[in-house]
Amino acid sequence: MSAARPTARPRRAGSTLRALFVSSRPVSWVNTAYPFAAAYVLGTGVGTHEADGFHLAVLVLGVVYFLVPYNLAMYGINDVFDYESDLRNPRKGGVEGALLDRSVHRTTLVAVVVTNVPFLVALVLLGAPWSWLVLAVSVFAVVAYSAPGLRFKERPFLDSLTSSTHFVSPAVYGLTLAGAHWTGSLLAVCVSFFLWGVASHAFGAVQDVEADRAGGIGSVATVIGARATVRLAFVAYVVAGLVVLATPFPGPFAAIVVVPYALNVLPWWSVADADADAANAGWRRFLLVNYLAGFLVTMVLIGYAATR
Repeated sequence: MSAARPTARPRRAGSTLRALFVSSRPVSWVNTAYPFAAAYVLGTGVGTHEADGFHLAVLVLGVVYFLVPYNLAMYGINDVFDYESDLRNPRKGGVEGALLDRSVHRTTLVAVVVTNVPFLVALVLLGAPWSWLVLAVSVFAVVAYSAPGLRFKERPFLDSLTSSTHFVSPAVYGLTLAGAHWTGSLLAVCVSFFLWGVASHAFGAVQDVEADRAGGIGSVATVIGARATVRLAFVAYVVAGLVVLATPFPGPFAAIVVVPYALNVLPWWSVADADADAANAGWRRFLLVNYLAGFLVTMVLIGYAATR
């Protein structure tokens, strides 16, 4: 009689759910849900007309989607296909990124599909062709950043552009779904937001420049070096602030938002590649600055709504 084959111990549902929760980066949920919500509310004026019930339902649907399923897709796909490199990255396994056990890789991808598709179908049914296009671009950017065969995250400069799209596209989608009238000022706000996203991703790449080179992974920082990348991020932040100065009151107050971000990267203005991992301190501070920036942006939006 042949010996029975050992069976793998089943992973408990609770631990799997926890792994999925951590992989979705709860600390970053607001970074995608808030832009959509703010844009949609300003575009529809929820609370000021008879169609509030419909718009409120769409708002809730969109917020829930960009709060959890969207982030699970963005970070979950990344965690699955970056597993080998994440094993060698000491930053992974905490607030800066999950380290998913191989046993939940397939479950993660299935969960991405199961949680995203119903929302996407509903949003398509509730939208129009232009909103479909923006939503398609948004979802494509999420998948293309990490998925094999595309891996935009390993294509220098395209990595920062794609990452910025992850956060700006929910806002653009909210505006398009709301049927907002595109003006020069509104376009300027979106351009400013996009430059902020490019700067933020570029600075985030600085801390991994040596590790990425050792692992054969390309990024904006591996191409131009840590010092030049920090300076690129600083300039992009400053230009983002200058662009929003061209908008009507109270838009120019939003320029204040970029100040803490620009100041945050300055200590590494002349950092050498060999010392670039020290920029992790700035990246951790960046996560906190986001909440301060969110408060300032909220104040500006309240001021804008009050002047309409």
